[in-house]
Amino acid sequence: MSTSNPVLSPLKPIAIKERLSILYIEKGQLDVLDGAFVVVDKNGIRTHIPVGGVACLMLEPGTRVSHAACALAARVGTLLVWIGEAGVRLYSAGQPGGARADRLLYQAKLALDADLRLKVVRRMYALRFGEEPPARRSVDQLRGIEGVRVREMYKRMAKKYGVEWRARDYDPETWNASDVPNRCLSAATACLYGVTEAAVLAAGYAPAVGFIHTGKPLSFVYDVADIYKFDTVVPVAFKIAARKPVNAEQEVRLACRNIFRESRLLERIIPGIEEMLAAGEIQPPAPPRGDEPTFSKDRLAPMVCSPHARG
Repeated sequence: MSTSNPVLSPLKPIAIKERLSILYIEKGQLDVLDGAFVVVDKNGIRTHIPVGGVACLMLEPGTRVSHAACALAARVGTLLVWIGEAGVRLYSAGQPGGARADRLLYQAKLALDADLRLKVVRRMYALRFGEEPPARRSVDQLRGIEGVRVREMYKRMAKKYGVEWRARDYDPETWNASDVPNRCLSAATACLYGVTEAAVLAAGYAPAVGFIHTGKPLSFVYDVADIYKFDTVVPVAFKIAARKPVNAEQEVRLACRNIFRESRLLERIIPGIEEMLAAGEIQPPAPPRGDEPTFSKDRLAPMVCSPHARG
């Protein structure tokens, strides 16, 4: 049902400060009608989306996307991200890293300069633990201190919820060999990594360019997710592990989905990324000129665009 008009004038994307930042679509077909996005649900009800009016479309389960919609998204700078419910999984993304290279260069400059990198790592430490890290410590030393503190936090959390806890120990290749608490934690952190990767991509940064974690495809995702882990998914994992349900991992995923929505986590992550990187004290990318597609945190209220979508 997609249509396009070859005589339409060239598209001029809406200035980022005027865009909605995130819109969730579920159980509908994203297509193009009269040169604009349209979502058609199973009952044939159409919901129009202004051309270039959204910075990022989150495509939840049950969504189909036409070729015309993908082409239009590329032209107007709208990022398409295929996710599980509430972002508990991230399956794919169109235009990974965003449409502007300046954010990627900004991130890379901070990560490659030892002094700037240390400043960012110290800010991450402060955000995670609520206090400034010890002075005159290297990145490796701070990583070691962080590891000790995290192990103690796991012990305290396990005691709080009455969970028998030995250590964080799991092997993805032998999933069932892990105990219930470790399986719950692994399922919970996987959910957190999904929504964090979506945020990193939507903000225009590279998931692989990390500061504390390095050398992995999702290094920066792990860096960012760690800031929010003990405030969101870890309590969920231990609470469910204490009950020892038959399908613990499924319950964890559902609980994570709910807490992500209730806490509006995705909206908190993107400004958090900007705060972390600002610690490097170098000039961030200039604001877009209005005709350049990118992601902005100016408007962070997600919307839902079909009767079946969730926000």
